[in-house]
Amino acid sequence: MFEVRGGNRLKGDIIPQGAKNEALQIISAVLLTAEKVTINNIPDILDVNLLIELLGDIGVKVNRLTRASCEFQADDIDFDYLESAEFKKKSGRLRGSVMMAGPLLARFGKAYIPKPGGDKIGRRRLDTHVIGFEKLGAKFHYDTDDNYFRLETSGGLKGTYMLLDEPSVTGTANIVMAAVLAHGTTTIYNAACEPYLQQLSKMLNSMGAKISGVGSNMLVIEGVTVLKGCTHAMLPDMIEIGSFIGLAAMTQSEITIKNAGVQHLGIIPEKFRLLGIQMDIKGDDIYIPQQDSYEIQTFIDGSILTISDHPWPGFTPDLLSIVLVVATQAKGSVMIHQKMFESRLFFVDKLIDMGAQIILCDPHRAAVIGLGRQHKLRGITMSSPDIRAGVALLIAALSAEGKSTIHNIDQIDRGYQYIDERLRNLGADIKRV
Repeated sequence: MFEVRGGNRLKGDIIPQGAKNEALQIISAVLLTAEKVTINNIPDILDVNLLIELLGDIGVKVNRLTRASCEFQADDIDFDYLESAEFKKKSGRLRGSVMMAGPLLARFGKAYIPKPGGDKIGRRRLDTHVIGFEKLGAKFHYDTDDNYFRLETSGGLKGTYMLLDEPSVTGTANIVMAAVLAHGTTTIYNAACEPYLQQLSKMLNSMGAKISGVGSNMLVIEGVTVLKGCTHAMLPDMIEIGSFIGLAAMTQSEITIKNAGVQHLGIIPEKFRLLGIQMDIKGDDIYIPQQDSYEIQTFIDGSILTISDHPWPGFTPDLLSIVLVVATQAKGSVMIHQKMFESRLFFVDKLIDMGAQIILCDPHRAAVIGLGRQHKLRGITMSSPDIRAGVALLIAALSAEGKSTIHNIDQIDRGYQYIDERLRNLGADIKRV
């Protein structure tokens, strides 16, 4: 658990980790070639380390050069282990393990997907993945005894046209990884176009894949017979960057986020500016000055601002929890509308216990009436339900009066590396117990 004493103003520089959501795709892509792949700027977090461990278990040679750099070589995969009870159990703990299916299916003609674990933020369907694989010619069987999906193909995958029912990021990535080695051309329309997907496509193209339309919602993939090794560096984690912008405002701190990959942040800085947060972008750094107060903007006609999530280049759902917590101490009101997941807002009761003024309208919408720093939040004991809510609660605790205790911090460690140590370096009073 974390013990946090709030009220300190923080100061200094912080460097964001590599992007968690990119890492799970990029590291799975090493399965597409028998040659060596070197990956840099890997975040040292639970979910990513578990995926690297899983790859080692199935026979990938893993050479950790540093905590942030790793060499992989998938020239000898152990398919017996993939069918073992141990693999089912271990891969079931990690949502990201589903990303291994596309590469395994493309290169070896068979793959296994456990029923997903990870966050408790509502249903996270695998339909997009499985339907995409079926359209490429894979047969699919669900084993009800052990909650296990088996996929196989006879004679390889075949390129086709598909229109995805939702622009799922992991679904698109998985289908792209399967399609790069398929016979013929695959067109994916309504594809996700997040920076993570752009990074994956660039990496695959550097390995010899032929993907066009990168950055748009229509990807055209000409299948090739073999891919070669490469070296790839991950982008900074945009969710961490958004979290640090929110943290600075909430704790009235002066923070510089170094090497923030500003050109890849899309609409994120703009959404925080709508909350009244000032920031200066200097080259690739974001400087947030100390602000005694910040005021939520209204729409042009004077009506109350709504901030909602939307597929890229819209606002990422992963930052809505942060926006919500930051709004609690702003002047003014905002409606937070979480469209994609139905349990992401179920941490607001903890904020209400801390003294925030929030009306939870339904599982998807919360109205926040900003306290404008008239009353400080008060420290309480709480538990972290998912990664993003965990960090939102941590930000609330760092701004609150008195001591807060946060349990279930494994959830935070899944997505944020050495977060307590890095915040202490800025002057936060946070202890891991």
